Amino acid sequence: MAILVGQETRVMCQGITGRAGTFHAGRMLSYGTELVAGVTPGKGGRIHLDLPVFDRVADAVRETGANASIVFVPPASAAAAILEAIEAEVPLVVCVTERIPVLDIVRVRQALEGSKSQLIGPNSQGILAPGIAQIGVMTTVDARPGRIGIVSRSASLTSEIVAQTTRAGLGQSTTIGVGGDPIHGIDLKTCVALFLDDPETDGIIVIGEIGGTEEEETAALVRRLRPSKPIVALVAGRQAPPERRMGHAGALTTGTGGGAAHKIAVLRGAGIHIVNDASAVGETMRSAIAGEL
Repeated sequence: MAILVGQETRVMCQGITGRAGTFHAGRMLSYGTELVAGVTPGKGGRIHLDLPVFDRVADAVRETGANASIVFVPPASAAAAILEAIEAEVPLVVCVTERIPVLDIVRVRQALEGSKSQLIGPNSQGILAPGIAQIGVMTTVDARPGRIGIVSRSASLTSEIVAQTTRAGLGQSTTIGVGGDPIHGIDLKTCVALFLDDPETDGIIVIGEIGGTEEEETAALVRRLRPSKPIVALVAGRQAPPERRMGHAGALTTGTGGGAAHKIAVLRGAGIHIVNDASAVGETMRSAIAGEL
């Protein structure tokens, strides 16, 4: 059983007629995602990839019953696209756009409060429930249905850990890329809580990195709930120099915190299995599931 998406998920693509939207919408369709509509202002009434295109999100929702959106809109307009989806009460919005102005995302976060929408991203790979739906840009080559939930701040490591859990014979229930920007929608802690409540997820992998406090907040949740499901964590950036951004906008340590050593200590203190070698995550989870740790 997947979290956040399911067989009932009907997806629209905002920005479907652009180059990125066209390419990745085609990939999602090929995977079997139920993509039902596109939205591009000024191009309503057209057919693109054999899908109806609408001028507004509300029109796509009304005409097709879409209940999820993937946003492929350039940075300057992406926040407005997300806000339109929130106003249309779309339950799940996924945004892969990076370099959206921070103040724009602050406004999006304010709009999300008390709304009926959940946001994955921006600067996210999206979400993948093997055999059910792929919403975003995540590779599907190594993904297999299984019972391990993966939540990650790192795109490249996500692909590696998906491959490892498949090789270990575990597969994935759902994989979520929360996004690499310092301000984004759904966070590590929320995803872990959803996986803990999912009866068809037996173990959870958390891929964190330097910067921010999401790993510490996740540790506090686990320490409070004391779950029986094993949780394995990898924190990237142990060798990163302080006060230098490493890849992601959110991967920045300062003199006041955000470093890998502190995150690892807090996660370990909550009873989470720490892996320092990225190549060992899948086998560590296999051992944890078998009760060997």
